[in-house]
Amino acid sequence: MAQHAKSYIPAAGSDWLLPLYDPIAKLMGLERVRKVLLDQASLLPRSRVLDIGCGTGSFCIMLKRLHPDVEIVGLDPDPKALARARVKAKPVDIQFDQGFSQALPYSDSSFDYIFSSMMFHHLELHHKEKTLSEVRRVLKPSGLFAMVDFAEPESIVGRCLTWLFHPEILRHNSKDRILTLMREAELRDAKAVASSKLSVGRIVYYHGYARGADEHAQSV
Repeated sequence: MAQHAKSYIPAAGSDWLLPLYDPIAKLMGLERVRKVLLDQASLLPRSRVLDIGCGTGSFCIMLKRLHPDVEIVGLDPDPKALARARVKAKPVDIQFDQGFSQALPYSDSSFDYIFSSMMFHHLELHHKEKTLSEVRRVLKPSGLFAMVDFAEPESIVGRCLTWLFHPEILRHNSKDRILTLMREAELRDAKAVASSKLSVGRIVYYHGYARGADEHAQSV
């Protein structure tokens, strides 16, 4: 993994803000957002699930408590966030791995579901492309990729917040741009399934599927 030892943006934007990340996320309503993301996926029993950009593990823990029979893997490049995640998750069985979404350290066709919760906007364009390609690779046939993230800001306040916290990055996070990237990565039936507004901007929920076994057989 040495060749992929790239830089990353910490979950809270800066390491010193990490202790404040969970309370700020709760104040912003991200717990409700993650619950909607999970409900939309309609998880099947005994599935294997990956959360990319898991941060401090809040979504993984919610998922495991609501679906105790599924196998959960959380991935994040930030060792400090993962340390917090492991402490928070002690009552439940969750695997947390350090790594980058654009170089997933997992075998082909190894997950039934892959989630991304408010992470995608952190990535530069070429890492967005590679991440979606990797998502398709590690999804099982007909597996679901479910994501929620900020849309490109529309208001003056939203643009100011973007400039303050993530300059230039949300420029490639519009709904149309993300759907195009999903389709280019060969995620089937890529679509926006819902949208909502938070105090800091608009968010969009997305679904896309890996090709089924019959579709894969026809292409080889």
